[in-house]
Formats: sequence, C-alpha cells, structure tokens
Amino acid sequence: MVVVVMEFRIDRRNGVPAFQQIVQQTKQALRLGVLVPGDRLPTAKVVAEVSAVNPNTTLKAYRELEREGLVEPRPGQGTFVRRTLARPSAGTDSPLYGELVAWMSRAAGAGLEQEDVAALVASAMEKQYATGTATAATTTGSTGE
Repeated sequence: MVVVVMEFRIDRRNGVPAFQQIVQQTKQALRLGVLVPGDRLPTAKVVAEVSAVNPNTTLKAYRELEREGLVEPRPGQGTFVRRTLARPSAGTDSPLYGELVAWMSRAAGAGLEQEDVAALVASAMEKQYATGTATAATTTGSTGE
C-alpha cells in the first residue's frame, strides 16, 4: 500500500465548490500519473487539517470519485485509487509536456500573465476539440517557435 502525499489547494475565491476542486485535482493527478491504482488518498481528517475544509467536504468529493469508478473506500483502511486516467503521451515525462513547458516559458518571457496563458490555452482547446474529437491535421506542423 502506498500513501500518496497529496495536498489539495482550495481556492475559495474562484467560485468552484471545495468538493469539486478536490475532485478536479484528484482527476488531474490521475491523468498525470501522480496517482496510480493502489495508492491511498489522504484521509478526510488530514485534508481538513491541511486545507482547512470540513471533513464532510472531502468525503463528498471521494463519494463522487467512487461513483465514477476512480476510487474505492475500504472500511478501516481508507480510500484507494481504483483506476487511472493517465495516457502514456500525457504524463509529465512525455515530450508533449516538455514542449508545453517550453511554450509556457516563452509566454511568460513575452510578458503574459497566468490569466492570459489560461485564456489562450482555453481558446485553443475549444477550437481543437470543438467537434468532440481532436484532428491530427490541426496538431501537426509548426510548434509555434
């Protein structure tokens, strides 16, 4: 059994409920391979102490993740990752991640703020995935350098 040290960052100003932020951050960790099947999530008590959220908030998030088949509670043991969302080409050790980090560095060097970058990324994602599926034709070619 592996206990993953994962701290949830709860932003109370963004309007997204805390339980939903926990769900989103857990899914992100599952997509990036930070969490893998068999890993134990932090207890609701630990999350409450570290993130200053009510333990019931964490339990609600974990129930949502359980409904989606991503985690499973084991009475007396904790909540464990059941399946991953990671894809080999989406991990932090993939070439795509390296390209994205390099692009982010160029964006910051050009004076863009985090909100500017988020807006550009959101716009590009909407355009790329507008039909529900990505097309290889629009992802090949220039890397923007």
